[in-house]
Amino acid sequence: MKKLFFISCLITVFGFSDSLKAQDSADVLEEIPFDYLTRSPLYDFTEKNLNATDTIPGFETQENKLKLTGTIYLSDGVTPAKGVILFIEQPNEDGEYDLQFENNKRFVTHRAWVKTNEQGQYTFYTFIPGSYRHSKELRHIHPVVKEAGKPEYKLNSLMFEDDPFLTKACRKKLKKKGIDSILTTLKKEDMYVANYNIVLK
Repeated sequence: MKKLFFISCLITVFGFSDSLKAQDSADVLEEIPFDYLTRSPLYDFTEKNLNATDTIPGFETQENKLKLTGTIYLSDGVTPAKGVILFIEQPNEDGEYDLQFENNKRFVTHRAWVKTNEQGQYTFYTFIPGSYRHSKELRHIHPVVKEAGKPEYKLNSLMFEDDPFLTKACRKKLKKKGIDSILTTLKKEDMYVANYNIVLK
């Protein structure tokens, strides 16, 4: 039974990545695939000019509002990465994925996109998702990143420090795998705030 819990814990947070040689002169927005039905939802934004701040649908009605900020750095961990697209999608407050259909493609309702500014900074106005009822699934947010000249790739799911299902055993497993994507949230006025910095591969 413990093994099953460990597996479910790890499935929640693992992301898979691919990499190609960077084309520094390329622009992220010039690399959008045409295959709408099969491409990553990262490319399904409607804004012609993405900016460093976005608000997830339903934000205003949520009880546990969350302001998620951070800086994306190049692989050296020091140089801010400007013009990088960061996409997130997440379950609702009950831990379920609200789904919609558009042009025969299914997508998650609670999602948002940003493109980092000159300082590599980004901000999402979202909410803390719930855990799926009658389960011990961790509360989580799924991030996907895209920089110019490279394919998009998933990052480890963002988890929450105060999640009651984030046990010592689960933390130990995550630490052994080198996964450090646990958000510490602080309540400020009517919302929680958290910071998460990203170093590109």
